[in-house]
Amino acid sequence: MKSIILLSGGLDSLVSLGLKRDELNIELALTFDYGQKSVQKEIAASAKICEHYKLQHRIIKLDWLKNITQTSLVTDKNIPTGNELNNPEQSAKQVWVPNRNGLFLNIAGSFADSYGYDYILIGANKEEGTTFPDNTQEFIDSINREFEFSTQKHPKVVAPLINSDKNDIVMLALQNKIPLELTMSCYQDGDGHCGICESCTRLKNALIQNHDNYYIKVLFE
Repeated sequence: MKSIILLSGGLDSLVSLGLKRDELNIELALTFDYGQKSVQKEIAASAKICEHYKLQHRIIKLDWLKNITQTSLVTDKNIPTGNELNNPEQSAKQVWVPNRNGLFLNIAGSFADSYGYDYILIGANKEEGTTFPDNTQEFIDSINREFEFSTQKHPKVVAPLINSDKNDIVMLALQNKIPLELTMSCYQDGDGHCGICESCTRLKNALIQNHDNYYIKVLFE
């Protein structure tokens, strides 16, 4: 048995990896470059995570996806801040990338079919599933049904955090001594976590809820 993980370097993919690395024998991490503002930070963080967990790391470049993406993760539009978390539907529209998770999983499905991987892990979770339909169990189930027809290997997509919100995910990381200092959960370019974008705010709030001042200092100061 061996597995692939979709690795952005963010909180959800790191914790999914840390929880399931040994159980599912994760060997390969795929990081996607679709022209997002934070791409260099994501690649660097993912490389450090792969070095820590001794994984093969492949970067998949998708220039055409950048060219058709019209939201703030790629264009010069303003990325939503933590102040916009109270309007999640509007915020989701501002960071939507066309068919992103469907595309990423199908690319991973091609790797699985060609190289014999049994599982594909994704960091989909309950909190983001409330506004992003491609972070729900229904979506995962539909991809698994698709792979019954579109692949010979029939890899199974697994989302270890599908029933967890950000507070739960940070708690799991702390309980399992997953190295959160390796994560990069920021939407912006530039160095480090900006501390104000929506993704940074979710992570910081979860650390506060878990009373973890150490990682607040490491990641945001």
